[in-house]
Amino acid sequence: MKTFLLTIAALGCAVSPALANECPLLHKQVMAAAEDRLDDAAYKAKMMAAEGDALHKAGKHAESVAKYDAAAKVMGISLTHKPH
Repeated sequence: MKTFLLTIAALGCAVSPALANECPLLHKQVMAAAEDRLDDAAYKAKMMAAEGDALHKAGKHAESVAKYDAAAKVMGISLTHKPH
């Protein structure tokens, strides 16, 4: 059991930096897509992107990526994720 927990912890440490590098790229994509739009979806996506940025700064990278994906869905766009 101890080995299993150590393995899970190691995987978490390995994945977190990859997601940390992805967050700013996703933020840029959401903001670029919402930049010239004045509709409610773009406003909501910008607010969600701000939440994603706060999550990123708090070290919650998986939650940040999920927030950016939700923001993209609100606007009906697809984000380009970094391959892991």
